[in-house]
Amino acid sequence: MNNSNKILNKYKGCLYGGAIGDALGYPIEFRSAKDIQTIYGKNGIQYYELFNGKAIISDDTQMTLFTAVGLLVGYTRLCLLGIMGEWQSYVELAYRDWLITQNEDSEATNPYCKSWLLNVEEMHNWRAPGNTCLSALKAEKCGSVSKPVNRSKGCGGVMRVAPVGLYLPKHENDIVKIDQIAAEVAAITHGHPLGYIPAATLSHIIARCTFTDMKLEKIVTEAIETTALIYKNKQYIDDFINIMNKAICLAHQELDDLEAIRKIGQGWVAEETLAIAVYCSLKYQNDFVKAVTTSVNHDGDSDSTGAVTGNIIGAYLGQQHIPDEFIEPLELKEVISEIAVDLFEDCKMSEYGEYHDDKWYSKYCTGDYCI
Repeated sequence: MNNSNKILNKYKGCLYGGAIGDALGYPIEFRSAKDIQTIYGKNGIQYYELFNGKAIISDDTQMTLFTAVGLLVGYTRLCLLGIMGEWQSYVELAYRDWLITQNEDSEATNPYCKSWLLNVEEMHNWRAPGNTCLSALKAEKCGSVSKPVNRSKGCGGVMRVAPVGLYLPKHENDIVKIDQIAAEVAAITHGHPLGYIPAATLSHIIARCTFTDMKLEKIVTEAIETTALIYKNKQYIDDFINIMNKAICLAHQELDDLEAIRKIGQGWVAEETLAIAVYCSLKYQNDFVKAVTTSVNHDGDSDSTGAVTGNIIGAYLGQQHIPDEFIEPLELKEVISEIAVDLFEDCKMSEYGEYHDDKWYSKYCTGDYCI
């Protein structure tokens, strides 16, 4: 496999992986570990609970896809007009489009294009969206790291930022800047330092998994150290570093997985979600299925811990290590593949160039594309 195909494989692995973990954990999100074992057996859920033959995704995957579209809209604008705002500003506008899919009115949609994902019928399913995301996006102004919109540290910020780590290393040379952009993307809706700091770390991990051959533990360690430097003056940074280091230590211990995850938390808040994902990814770094199934079988936010674990291990191993039976029934699998390819291939048009791509233009300029 040449390097180009290898990277595309990681793009697809990351987005498919996140959706798989999301779909696996979604039916058991609010169940206790005891209930999960009673229903699915002592090992818990090991394969999808299908609905009309489909593995249903939640708002985690929906918002991840809108993150990707926002980034692509921003860069396409730069290519065709020679100007663009901050990356996160286009993601925010894409999220306001997502708000429409949740049967919510939004007058502040993207003035440059409406997200083509609005044309995907399945995207309009209400999948238990987080109240923090809904309320923040309904406001006239969303948040930022410097001007937080609230004090939420829920996992709704970290679970959607993987595309930042996949895409921005192609356009930004400074990994620290990319990490900070990921934090800003999370801070659109989650204003507590522990609501956006984990997003910086996750983006760093995804970028290194995708574009380097570093070992996973070294990637995680580097990501934590970089985050510690970026946010050294932020309140709660020590709490974040401690829980991440705990996850690394637990991954090396011979503990029952459920017991280990309970020592980290339940994943309802962002730092716990990422720490659980890091634990599962490190513990089973050569086994996509084991990492993801472990990440959902606990007393907590199973779809979000599954989604973030799937993002990490999918980017690290690539799509070729994901069994087809986990991809084929996946809701929105064609959309996920299409966006992964778009993130990889990128906009090839330019302001004064002769080349024109009608399909790309309809996706990321006019927004009238239908898959």
